[in-house]
Amino acid sequence: MLPEEYDSRKLNNPLYALRCLWRGITLLPQPTLRRFVLIPLAINLLLYSGAFAVAGYFFADFLDWLIPAWLDWLRWLLWPLFGLAFILITFFSFTLVANLLASPFYDKLAERTEELLTGTAPQPPETSLSRAVVREMGAELRRLGYFVTRAVPLAIVSVIPGLNLAAPFLWLLFNAWFMGLEYTAYPLANHGILFPEQRRLLARARLGNLTLGGVVMFGIGVPLLNIVMPPAAVIAATVYFVGARRPA
Repeated sequence: MLPEEYDSRKLNNPLYALRCLWRGITLLPQPTLRRFVLIPLAINLLLYSGAFAVAGYFFADFLDWLIPAWLDWLRWLLWPLFGLAFILITFFSFTLVANLLASPFYDKLAERTEELLTGTAPQPPETSLSRAVVREMGAELRRLGYFVTRAVPLAIVSVIPGLNLAAPFLWLLFNAWFMGLEYTAYPLANHGILFPEQRRLLARARLGNLTLGGVVMFGIGVPLLNIVMPPAAVIAATVYFVGARRPA
């Protein structure tokens, strides 16, 4: 299936993206999806527990280092803003690792979700389980490379006095965009649409992708909700594209 076969105007609708997210959450208990949800849930529980411990240990020291002395008079405003960005970035970083480990299950989860919605399963490029695992983990590493090449300049901005005041906003915007790319990748890859084409497709639906990714990003920052948010996001992304498919 080609990217042109999706209605980009519908994909760019924030309300449509929100409806898909809600549908993704409500479909989580479906028996046909359950076994592809349980293992990612276990991975997320383990890794997010580690993220919570890291965030709690480094939180205060990091903020004291980041906010310069000459801005102490604005600490009451900057502390919660930088704190929110720190928590979201911490959980976001652990999410990348969790998704790398769970990517073969998310691939199957997207496939089963589409079958549940349409009655027809997509035909991925490879049917062998071992090849599918290699393909999905390779795709996850490519997305990780995309993230790193954009995150390094943002990290430099974050430590430059004065400029770092804009860093939380830039991080939140970029993380929301990347979360959209991350979770929409699974249903698109099942139709042979790979990362370069995925980016071009979502570039025509920026507002919808930022809405989808932004809500997922904030959900990942909330304890307990962050355990179920990633598989719900995979289901939601599948609903997002199935509903925007143009009639043949």
